Amino acid sequence: MSVLEWIIAASLLGGVLSVACAALFALSARAAWVPMLVSYAIGALLGAAFLELLPHAFEGASSVRSVAATILGGIFGFFVLEKLVLWRHCHIEDCDAHDPHADAHDHGRSGLLILIGDSFHNFVDGILVAAAFMENTQLGIVTALAIIAHEIPQEVGDFLILLHSGYSRTRAFMLNLLSSFAMLAGGVLAYYFLQSMQEWVPSFVALAAASMIYVAVADLIPGLHKRPELRATLSQSVLIALGVASIWLVGYLTRNYTA
Repeated sequence: MSVLEWIIAASLLGGVLSVACAALFALSARAAWVPMLVSYAIGALLGAAFLELLPHAFEGASSVRSVAATILGGIFGFFVLEKLVLWRHCHIEDCDAHDPHADAHDHGRSGLLILIGDSFHNFVDGILVAAAFMENTQLGIVTALAIIAHEIPQEVGDFLILLHSGYSRTRAFMLNLLSSFAMLAGGVLAYYFLQSMQEWVPSFVALAAASMIYVAVADLIPGLHKRPELRATLSQSVLIALGVASIWLVGYLTRNYTA
């Protein structure tokens, strides 16, 4: 196989396999579990952003300030985007998005934002896979396997957020699968334009992290405060910690394996 064929195969397999493995768990969960497992999704998002994406962005950037500014701009941009989605669902004086008796889901806001951020993340993963295969085939295969292992717990969180946002299970799977094809786009573009794209990688990573932080902090965590009782708080805290720990564990294992 040529280098380009390896990149295409690894990108397709990496995206589809991680989504399929995550779907086996997330889409088989009972509907009653979804609000509780949102806590796990929060931990997975924050863990991926702060333990994996941001360190990678800062390490690869020529300027720490530029990465920080990209994160800040990304958070502001996702705030504006969410406002536009809210406006689409609202009338000036009658908006069920602000009705305390409205449905539990958030009218697709979190789902839309996480899909955009996940697409950035998958695009960057494709660039990393291409760079590894262009170095040598063995390194490319190991890198692709590491990315698949890293993506699975995060994709579980993404599925849970889409379900929490009111998407059907079929639509959540199809949209997550569609987002995974950004890895193929990143891999193919990197094969042809890798040198000119290298300086943009930290910015893509920072935007992906910004989307995860915004969704977790602005959209999902406030919903947890609606259940202030001690038992709910303890279960939420444990699940958030498990979400963070799963990202840390996968990252730790894959880094030691690739080393």
